[in-house]
Amino acid sequence: MSIILMLVFISILILVHEAGHFFTAKAFGMRVEKFGFGLPIGPTLFEKKFGETTFLIHAFLLGGYVAFPDDEKGCDLEEDSPERFINKPIYQRALVVSAGVIANVICAYVFVLITAVLWGQLPSGNFEIYVNDIVAAKDASIWTSGVKKGDKIVEVNGVPIKNTSSFITIIVQSKAYDGIVSQITYNSNLEQLKKLNIGLKQKEVIVKDVLVKLPKNVEEENIVLNEKVQKGMKKYEHTGIIKLTDKDIKLRDKLISQKNSYYIADGTVTLEDIAKAISDNVHPVNIKVERNGEVVTLKTVYPNKNGQLGVQLETKEILTKTSSFPSAMVNSYKYLYENTAMMCYGLYQLFTGKIPMKDLHGIVAITKVGGDIIQNNGIFQGLLLIAIISMDLALVNFLPIPALDGGHLLFLFIEKIHGKRLDDKVVEKIGTVGFMFLVTLMIYVIFNDVFAILTNKF
Repeated sequence: MSIILMLVFISILILVHEAGHFFTAKAFGMRVEKFGFGLPIGPTLFEKKFGETTFLIHAFLLGGYVAFPDDEKGCDLEEDSPERFINKPIYQRALVVSAGVIANVICAYVFVLITAVLWGQLPSGNFEIYVNDIVAAKDASIWTSGVKKGDKIVEVNGVPIKNTSSFITIIVQSKAYDGIVSQITYNSNLEQLKKLNIGLKQKEVIVKDVLVKLPKNVEEENIVLNEKVQKGMKKYEHTGIIKLTDKDIKLRDKLISQKNSYYIADGTVTLEDIAKAISDNVHPVNIKVERNGEVVTLKTVYPNKNGQLGVQLETKEILTKTSSFPSAMVNSYKYLYENTAMMCYGLYQLFTGKIPMKDLHGIVAITKVGGDIIQNNGIFQGLLLIAIISMDLALVNFLPIPALDGGHLLFLFIEKIHGKRLDDKVVEKIGTVGFMFLVTLMIYVIFNDVFAILTNKF
């Protein structure tokens, strides 16, 4: 039932989008020849004419369209008829083309507002993170940190903790002996090595059996997340790092096991090699918790080689109360704005290649995930997801890609600058290419969705 509900909601979004085109066109006195639900691929399930418009339902339901006389060959309207789309002023045509996107934006806001009014609250995007239990090995540093069950984690390495992802990212990226070192730590250790071993040059292989003095063990820098990583908009990326080779790692492990303040050269390494090896160390993690209304600073802890601290977490979502209609309106806008900003950034990452195409998903995955959300978290969370999908539909349709609304707007913009309409045959060819591109992309995305579901990714 939850999956059926998701399909119904998505169908509503498509119909709302096309209705935006339809009613705006009718308001400007344009004739609409066809109103199609689904794409004209394969058989037509329903076809009936009401007034001047033929309404159709196609078997390939993933989409919709509104067709004007200009799109239909053999139309009985005269070429100069004011009912033709092409004979209307550019601003009217632009409004008709944009109306679907505008309708989806309004629809998204309405869904959020309905949720805010009926549910009386909205997700803030923030969470409270509590220590539920300590499950670390007995020699782990977490035992001496002073942490207690029930502590609320409020800050790690100076980063406010508002979701589980931020905490886990810092801990995982702070794992000990991870095979990468920062340029700053490396440079510092190299300078110390040169001061302690004046007769040795940094790039020359050290003669066998020469004793090399090692500097005092220095921890690596704290891992700190920027705002985009904290919000989950971007993956954490190390900057200014050096990756250790297999040879460097063997040297590192040897130095760790010896625990000496010196190293006896084996005739194969340089000061630079030693600097890299001793720089791959532990990352200190400084945690502040709230306990009985007071902020307590714990003793420094160190994740193990697997990036584990040894605590079980409990998460509580912070909800924004929307008890009055004005607060519901304001917070609905805020909720939609923040989530739309994240989607825009996601599109930017997709087009710049920072998000791989294999992570691109569509209608099948959305239906599956949305159905699970409705089933597990209730209808209100489902309505919020539908609102986000509606905004996503608006954003994608606004992209300047032929066969999408943004592509039509681009043609109108060129017409306005150029002073005359583009050649119909050129526009038709570009539109056909754009349509085939979208169909190909859709097939690829559906394959991604099915593969992800079959491999239990969702």
